[in-house]
Amino acid sequence: MRLIKRAEKGLTLAAGGLHDVIQSVNKYKPNPSFTPKWSDKPLLKSWQKSKPTLGWPRTTDSLCPNCVIEARESILSGKQDVSVLINEKVGEIKAQIIERDGEVWMVKDCPIHGHFEDMMAIDVKFLTHIEKMFPGRDIDAHNDEKLHNHGTSTIKYGRGAVLTVDLTNRCNMMCDPCFMDANQVGFVHELSMEEIKEILDNAISIKPRRQMSVQFSGGEPSISPHFLESIKYARKVGYNSVQAATNGIEFAKSKEFCREAAAVGLRYVYLQFDGIGNDANSHRQVGNLFDVKMRAINNLHEAGVEIVLVTTLVNGINNDQVGSIIRFALDNPKKIAFLSFQPVSFTGRDEEITPQRRLQQRYTLSHLAHDVKDQVGITEPTRDWFPLSLMGAFADFADLVHGPQAEWGQVSCGCHPNCGVGTAVMVDKETREMRPVPEFLNVPGLVKDMQKITDAARGKWMSNLMMGLALLKHYNPYKSPSQFTLYELFKKFDKSFGLTGKDYGKVSGDRSTDDIEKRRADRWNFLFIAGMWFQDLFNYDFRRTEMCIIPYGTQEGEISFCAYNTGIGWRNIIENMHQNATVAKWYEEHGRHEIFARGKEVELSDKAHNMVLNPIDLSRPNKPEMEGPKTAHEEAVMMRKLYQDMVLKKQLDVKEADKPVQIQSLSRKKQEAPEAVLV
Repeated sequence: MRLIKRAEKGLTLAAGGLHDVIQSVNKYKPNPSFTPKWSDKPLLKSWQKSKPTLGWPRTTDSLCPNCVIEARESILSGKQDVSVLINEKVGEIKAQIIERDGEVWMVKDCPIHGHFEDMMAIDVKFLTHIEKMFPGRDIDAHNDEKLHNHGTSTIKYGRGAVLTVDLTNRCNMMCDPCFMDANQVGFVHELSMEEIKEILDNAISIKPRRQMSVQFSGGEPSISPHFLESIKYARKVGYNSVQAATNGIEFAKSKEFCREAAAVGLRYVYLQFDGIGNDANSHRQVGNLFDVKMRAINNLHEAGVEIVLVTTLVNGINNDQVGSIIRFALDNPKKIAFLSFQPVSFTGRDEEITPQRRLQQRYTLSHLAHDVKDQVGITEPTRDWFPLSLMGAFADFADLVHGPQAEWGQVSCGCHPNCGVGTAVMVDKETREMRPVPEFLNVPGLVKDMQKITDAARGKWMSNLMMGLALLKHYNPYKSPSQFTLYELFKKFDKSFGLTGKDYGKVSGDRSTDDIEKRRADRWNFLFIAGMWFQDLFNYDFRRTEMCIIPYGTQEGEISFCAYNTGIGWRNIIENMHQNATVAKWYEEHGRHEIFARGKEVELSDKAHNMVLNPIDLSRPNKPEMEGPKTAHEEAVMMRKLYQDMVLKKQLDVKEADKPVQIQSLSRKKQEAPEAVLV
């Protein structure tokens, strides 16, 4: 391999020189952008992309946490009509984003409720680097007035990357944190199959028509009676991939259920995964939750479904698990190819969090970058991390190569640079040798040259040739894994974007078991480590919501992820408008369904798994400790106890106050599902 590496180095030097010579001519008289079938507007050149105001100090539009809650309650009580959210700027105030002692903070003042502030980054240099790498906004949304009409919460740019559809607000757990306060809002909101079809159909009717992924969520989507049929329909109408955001309980219980989901087209599972070992998951209040995760991963992988681990990071609770989870993925490269770390958003069950706990538990994307370096010893925060939106440059190039006749645009992650960041590690599945990709591939240089190639718009094969030369130019074979070659680099790129048309195994709705195995046969695992930070009322920025890439599909149109779950609270309003029944009525008609809470264990027919586990990580030697209540539930219990002790002078019966609400699931069999009654 040493001789091969030397030969590759010589080739990269020659290719780099050739690339620069051709590019010196190629930059003149670029071809005009074409308008593809999937858009009514032409592709944007890099210099045509707009940007929000970045850097600091800067001013943006935000929300008063107290005004928002009061306004939402007024709408829910019927005192105000929901149209006020479209016609007025409810709860909006200005906010300043400033640097303070090497950190980045949002500060804002409400004339009624006073001063609010919250941290956005512990390292100003990190966020400066991320914002500097932002390539610009995606193409404007158009022909979308019926779906994107939510006042100042309206999505204005792009078509998104992942359409999120909540099938139900019912859940078989009682987690904290929880975006939707599942099982506790007093009513059931569950989509019918007709509503699901309408949402999916509407999403692909507008422009730009990107080949989006769709993620079914909840609540727990796997307990919806329409879960499997929803997956099947989404694949039928053309969605690029179908995902499920799940706690994994149903998948851990049944291999057959995993096979059924894979057979109808489930491609990815976004698996809630808060750490290594049951102790690291104990804040979820399920006694054997880590065992559940291991069985779910085994069952899903065996069925042909790919697994994305999704970790909600809470400072003082599980921030020690960043390194443990990355090591787990590196030790199991044949089964784990994507990690999504999500710094906590204080919304839903945590919306009225105390300022003390909020500041203690706040975790940012800059925390994540530093924890990866400190806990794993890889990547430099200000060199190897990039905004997720940088992937938009790759999508732009692929859109060019796929040409004007393409029916769908490429998935494009055109979100605000404060929304998400990422880095990647190349892992040898056979030897587990790994190298961070930015160590052997100059990503900023590659993106800069790629944008020039895309702007020139010379056609498919000339563009592919120039892209190949650019890859060679920015590749350092001496820093790559020992068995990694240029051929593997080109194959990875082609496999991701389908540039040459070579068959690496289909990913379309009609894919087969052979297609799955063909794609998995790749020796190299491109392990992507992402951080996605959803907003809450304390750090809300409208410049972010208008660029959202994860819209929620609802009965009232498509709404930014953050505007739906937090912001003015569109989730609370829409689910209340379209509720099926009160919990009491649902309970009366359907009885109870099992909820795993307060340490209750999930019964598994088989606890065995073949995952590789690090014994040190299992022992959790650096477990964080935090003073005071750790969850909204603990805060509520503490406040009730104080009230009882100090005001009423009597003891609180904690057991009675601590019981979770339990509501019944619908049968998965369509013929057994009762008709929904809208009230």
